[in-house]
Amino acid sequence: MEERLQKLLSSAGICSRRTAEAYIQAGRVTVNGETAQLGAKADPDRDDIRLDGRALPGAAAPLTIMLNKPRGYVSTLSDERGRRTVADLVADCGARVYPVGRLDLDSEGLLLMTNDGRLAQRLTHPRGEIKKTYHVWVRGSVEGAAERLSRLRDLEGEPIRPARVKTLRQGEGRARLSVTIHQGKNRQVRRMCAACGLEVERLRRVREHTLSLGDLPPGKWRRLTEEELRALEGGGG
Repeated sequence: MEERLQKLLSSAGICSRRTAEAYIQAGRVTVNGETAQLGAKADPDRDDIRLDGRALPGAAAPLTIMLNKPRGYVSTLSDERGRRTVADLVADCGARVYPVGRLDLDSEGLLLMTNDGRLAQRLTHPRGEIKKTYHVWVRGSVEGAAERLSRLRDLEGEPIRPARVKTLRQGEGRARLSVTIHQGKNRQVRRMCAACGLEVERLRRVREHTLSLGDLPPGKWRRLTEEELRALEGGGG
């Protein structure tokens, strides 16, 4: 739950709210690696809040997990429409973790979830240009589909970076494609396919940055290894 930073510092026993305001104004408080502004709010379960570079006392131990999200689940912790959420699938992970980015209701595959706000910001900030690879089952005008998708530079009037697209399998009116993008705009792959006369039958994220989904079963999750975390926090995608 988000609260004002001065209240969080005070509740942690560090200082009074008035002193906390002075610390914030002096630029001594950061949230997810960014200098905080007076009046800003944060969630201690999700955000990395620091004073002079030190985490607040009692901060939850960082946890990052990989979930193989099935279709039919929304990538939020709660849903006002009563739909099933990814929080239901990771309730036994031992911490309150948040999705890093989104997979829409009908999409499946690799979804990172974490309580490490700094890592989440790094992976979702546009300047990071984190690569994501999807396997996409399509039908329609599949002849030359990979080339058409690769040439797309505009999506409904919005410029996009070129995608790397390969045909994995092709039959009569149907194909399975591998699509790698950098930006991750809202429903980008589905919108790209629609722009090229293709109907998406199934969409599955199989890779993000240095991580591959591998053989993790649908609906299951696992903790990232220390080696995987180091690679994930390393250089660009």
